[in-house]
Amino acid sequence: MRIFLIIAILIFNLSAKSLFSNDEQKQSSVYIGSLKNLVIATQKTRGLTNSYMNGNLAAMLLVFKNRGDMKKAIGIMESTDLAADPVINARATTISQSLIKLNNKAFKMKASEAFSNYTEQIEQVLMLAQSVSKRGSKDLNPVGIDASVIMMETMLPMTEYVGRLRGFGSGLAAKGEMNKAELEQVFVLVNNVETLNSDLQKQVIKLTSKYPNKVSSNIDSQLLAVDKASKIYTDFAKDKFLNDIKNIDPNEYFDEGTKLISKIIKAYDTINKALLEDSKGWL
Repeated sequence: MRIFLIIAILIFNLSAKSLFSNDEQKQSSVYIGSLKNLVIATQKTRGLTNSYMNGNLAAMLLVFKNRGDMKKAIGIMESTDLAADPVINARATTISQSLIKLNNKAFKMKASEAFSNYTEQIEQVLMLAQSVSKRGSKDLNPVGIDASVIMMETMLPMTEYVGRLRGFGSGLAAKGEMNKAELEQVFVLVNNVETLNSDLQKQVIKLTSKYPNKVSSNIDSQLLAVDKASKIYTDFAKDKFLNDIKNIDPNEYFDEGTKLISKIIKAYDTINKALLEDSKGWL
């Protein structure tokens, strides 16, 4: 009887974890984590630069801090095995060089021009994320493939649209006025955030149903927190920018956007931790 119990336990454990470790998946997890850090730091740099150049002088020191975070994230990405992939390496090198140039000249541009240039570079980083998702998937376990797609193709883009809404909106709030085109842009960004939030809720529920023992149960409350914060932030933007822009505090508005992004990243890190744990295996 005891031997059958031992066999049953082994079978259960093997179903929850692969027999062999997957170093490629471990390296992907490190790269994915640093790629996220690069996106977040660049988004903050963009938003704070825009706020500073629209009159919020307190934002300047934070700009330099986040530029340093960008550099650190790129350094870690370059140290992983995934950086050896020719397509990934070429994209990452171009992005690194472009961000260095942009940081050196951003304060000499018009605020709208600097914002657009940072946005363009973030779009390049998101394209890099898609390359990582597709080219790195051949080395991942099944849960790693599905989790990577959610992180790279839904969660990072969602942080970006929240980041745009945060940075663009805080600049408008600092000015205390906006035109019709700018209001329309706010509503476009709001719609993008709402759509991606809906997608994220469905995708993570599907992931945890498909792999019930792989992702921490904390993801449920984290997902709920993202949903709640997303709705509060987008509802606030739709109401205040339409009806009461002069009473929006640019720093508070920026901070609330940062809190929403932090909640997305908390869920992102939980899923990435599952990716890392799944890479360990038994041997």
